[in-house]
Amino acid sequence: MEKVRILAVDDQEFNLDLIELAFMEYENTELIKAENGQIALEILEKDPCFHVILLDLAMPVLNGFETLERLKGNAVWKQIPTIIVTANKEEKLRALNLGGDDFISKPYDIEELKLRTFNYAKIKDYQDNLNSMVEERTRELSDALMQAKKTEYEISARLGKASEYRDLETGMHIKRMSHYSAKLAELAGLDTEEVELVLYASPLHDIGKVGIPDQILLKPGRFTPEEFEIMKLHAVLGGKMLESEGNYPVLEVGRIIALQHHEKIDGTGYPAGLKGEKIHIYARIVSIADVFDALSSERVYKKAFSVEKTVEIMQEGSGSHFDEKLLTLFIENLDQFLAIKEAFPDEEETPSIMNLIDQLQ
Repeated sequence: MEKVRILAVDDQEFNLDLIELAFMEYENTELIKAENGQIALEILEKDPCFHVILLDLAMPVLNGFETLERLKGNAVWKQIPTIIVTANKEEKLRALNLGGDDFISKPYDIEELKLRTFNYAKIKDYQDNLNSMVEERTRELSDALMQAKKTEYEISARLGKASEYRDLETGMHIKRMSHYSAKLAELAGLDTEEVELVLYASPLHDIGKVGIPDQILLKPGRFTPEEFEIMKLHAVLGGKMLESEGNYPVLEVGRIIALQHHEKIDGTGYPAGLKGEKIHIYARIVSIADVFDALSSERVYKKAFSVEKTVEIMQEGSGSHFDEKLLTLFIENLDQFLAIKEAFPDEEETPSIMNLIDQLQ
């Protein structure tokens, strides 16, 4: 055991000298004396590292009961075992009710005083070591969980890129819509953890497109009814690709988004024709972010609509295509979304598969 540090609190100098004499023979023991409770608390303010406090009750300035209340009301001090030294039985019971750990009757037996003090010092030392081990294990677990989260985020980002390379969308579209989604989730009152999940899971919204044939996925014109039915399968494929046992929060949120982001509030969307709040809020959020970016950005097959025209088109779908409350929230805070749009311009886009093919020719 390291040096045992004892704080003795008593207004009688004789009692303090007696306690000092009792522990003088032990080289690994340090005794600090305080003449009343106020002085004891001042000592603890500067240095709370004590193994045991020996506390008298009848003292001026700040008596033992008041001192004990202060000790047990402090997150650090309450961990220090406090032995009450008193001759009054009623005082003993009151002190124990206030949180005192033990008591010694006056006049006390010196050997009993030493045994009780060292026993509590051992307990305190053991608790400190145990707490230190718990803190270390907690840090290790926290680090492991953080690493697992980073790994999952990296997997999500790379899967999102896989869908980029097979589509005519740009890398900046993925970044913009994921940040739009996170901002709208924040404005909608989702907690910090959910906002983060939406940010990292939303790039997975079109992951199912990797299973759609190129002649349909990359077709520049309008789909035939048969082609559109095949194209709609990307939502189901995405949901199946991201199925897990529930141990991967980002992939689970991504699964929900991939499966439901083409559903519409009035039930006319796909693949399940979900209606209203049966569509998960994550998917309702991503639907707004995805369409806003698709309409307001240029593609190889279309020119960009102005922000004003984009908002006008989306308002026409309020309550039918889009969640009315979420869309209103989006439009009322449009300046924040335009700042995101400006931060991720298409000039920095990740090449699509068609661009990569062109570069190789």
